[in-house]
Amino acid sequence: MPNEVYLSVIIPAHNEAKRLPKTLIEIDKYLRTKNYDYEIIVVNGGSTDRTPDIVKEMMEEIKDLKLIEAKDCRGKGEAVKKGMLQAKGSYRVFTDADNSTSIDQVEKMWPWFERDFDIVIGSRDVKGAVLDPPQPFIREMILGKGFRLLCQIICGTWGILDTQCGFKGFTKKATEDIFPKCKIKGFAFDPEVLIIGKKLGYKIKEIPVYWKNDPESKVKFKSIIEMFSELLKIRLNLIKRAYG
Repeated sequence: MPNEVYLSVIIPAHNEAKRLPKTLIEIDKYLRTKNYDYEIIVVNGGSTDRTPDIVKEMMEEIKDLKLIEAKDCRGKGEAVKKGMLQAKGSYRVFTDADNSTSIDQVEKMWPWFERDFDIVIGSRDVKGAVLDPPQPFIREMILGKGFRLLCQIICGTWGILDTQCGFKGFTKKATEDIFPKCKIKGFAFDPEVLIIGKKLGYKIKEIPVYWKNDPESKVKFKSIIEMFSELLKIRLNLIKRAYG
């Protein structure tokens, strides 16, 4: 597809100077083997370390690497929204800076996009998913199954087993219809995105991915309180019909 970006990869980053370089190198190395044009977009959400400087330095070796500065960004959700809407790709995938789901998992998305699914999301809970290593039992119960149940009860995400896996793909049209309506700025933006997508009639497919557990994950137990508050905001927005 000459002069067109086929795939955009969006990475929200906050103080990721240590983990980001390896992730960017691995993503670029993989995408260089493909016969389509791509771009890698890092959205810097107010980092106080060398994250933006490192991205700028790496632009010399990764020609399709871009940086979006979002210094006043108030959470992962807001960073992802900025990146997705400024991207140019026909397909847009956001992923985490820790590379917990490697970019080669995007190959599992293409068959479903070809079957007219507009949203294809990675999952650690559907059959065929591999967790390396498995999450600790307590973390899985609270941030995994516990949060899933809260999402289903409060927001109606029944039928989706893993709303929080940070590897989700959207068509250009779905992106441009869904993300302008998003209001949640923190970690609970994932269920909001999916809820809006369902309300707009977009088909969602959940696919198994290989997921590598990072002990330095920035989603801590205290995050569940903030995420619970955001779920209540989503519910209120649904009641108020704030999503149109």
